[in-house]
Amino acid sequence: MQRGLTGHHEPSIAGGEPCRAFVPRPLPPVPALSFDADLQERLSAAHLAIGRLDGMASRMPETPVLLYGYVRKEAVMSSRIEGTQSSLSDLLLYEANGAPDVPLHDVREVSCYVAALDRGLAGLKAGMPLCTRLMNDMHALLMSQGRGAGKAPGEIRRTQNWIGGRSPRAAQFVPPPPNRLRDCLSDLEKFLNDQPAPTATLIKAALAHLQFESIHPYLDGNGRLGRLLIPLILVHERVLRAPLLYLSLHFKRHRQTYYRLLQEVREHGDWEAWLRFFATAVADTASQAVGTAEALTALRVIDDARIRSTLRVDDALVQVHRALCQRPVARDADLIALTGLDARAVGRAAAMLTDLGLLREAPGLAGDRIHVYTAFLDLLDREPDEDDPPPPPEAADGASPSRFVLMPS
Repeated sequence: MQRGLTGHHEPSIAGGEPCRAFVPRPLPPVPALSFDADLQERLSAAHLAIGRLDGMASRMPETPVLLYGYVRKEAVMSSRIEGTQSSLSDLLLYEANGAPDVPLHDVREVSCYVAALDRGLAGLKAGMPLCTRLMNDMHALLMSQGRGAGKAPGEIRRTQNWIGGRSPRAAQFVPPPPNRLRDCLSDLEKFLNDQPAPTATLIKAALAHLQFESIHPYLDGNGRLGRLLIPLILVHERVLRAPLLYLSLHFKRHRQTYYRLLQEVREHGDWEAWLRFFATAVADTASQAVGTAEALTALRVIDDARIRSTLRVDDALVQVHRALCQRPVARDADLIALTGLDARAVGRAAAMLTDLGLLREAPGLAGDRIHVYTAFLDLLDREPDEDDPPPPPEAADGASPSRFVLMPS
C-alpha cells in the first residue's frame, strides 16, 4: 500500500552543512497494514519455518553447537556487511587463542558482536524489557573494540549523521536530528512493549528493525544493532526458545533489495512490500538452519560409526569426538574441560582422530595445540548456493548499484 511519506522532514546541520532530516512517525503504520493473499501466505510460511526450527531446537542434541555456531556466523555476516573480512574459522580460532588469517582488529570487532548479543539475552533473562537502556548496554559492548571504539559506545549520538553520499546535501538518507532521538526511541520502546496495542511478533520484529534503522540513534554500529534486535524480539516473545534465527546473510545477499525497500517505506509507506521481503527472509533462513542441524546430526552419526569401527577405539576417543561436536575448534585445555579426561588421554585421542582424517591442527598464538573438526566446521560455515532462486518479483533488485553504495553501520 502506498501511504506517502511515513514521517516528516526537519531542518538540521550535519558536518557544518544545512540539511533536511527525516523524523519517522511512531509505529504501528497508519493506515493499518493490508494483508493480501500473497502476504498472508508468506507470513504463514515464515511462521511454519520458525515453528520447525524451534521444534528442532527442543529435541536435537546438536542444538547447543548449532546455537554456538550460528551466533558466531551471524556475527561474521553482520560485520561483513560493514566491511570486516573475518570468517567463522577466523573467529573460532581467535576464541581458541589461535592465529586467524585476517587482521586481529577485524576479528575482535566480530567478537564484540557475540558479546553484545550475549548481553542482550542476559538482560532479557534477568527481566529487563526491550528498551533503550538495554540497547545502550549492547552498543557499548558492540563498539568496545575495532573501528567504532572512538564513536561514543553506548551513547545516543549528539550530532547529526547521514547515510550515503559524500556530504549531507548529497546523502541518500538523513536520520532524525539529535534533539528528536529521545522521543523517537521512546515511541519505539512503547511499540516493542505492546503500547498502545499488541502486534504479532514476526510483524513486530520486521517493523521495529526498519524503524530502528530509520532512527539511526548511534554514531556507528546502527546496522549491526538493528539486526540484533530481530532475534532478541523473537526470544523475548517466546517464538524461539533459543536465538537461532539470523537474517544478515539473507540481507547481505539481497542488499540492494533490502536498502531499496527501507527507503521505499520512508518515502512511500509501502510497509507491505517490506513485510513480504522480511517474511521470505525468515522462511528461507529458518529452513536453512533446520537443514544445517540435520546435516550436523548425520555427520556426527557417520563419524561416530567410523570411530567405533577402528581397532583401537576406547571411551576417550568417543568422548573427545563428542566434545568436538560441541566445540569444533578447540584447544587441548577446552577438550580436557569438556570431557574431564587428563591431558595424556586427550592428546592420544586427538592424534587418533587426526590420523582418521577427522581433525587438523591449527597454529595457536601461545604454543597451544588447536584441533579443528574440519567437516563439522564446514557444515556450520556453509552458505546457500549462489544459484538459489532470486527474491520474489515484489522484492526484485531494481536500484542501481551506485545508489546504495554506502550504508554506515
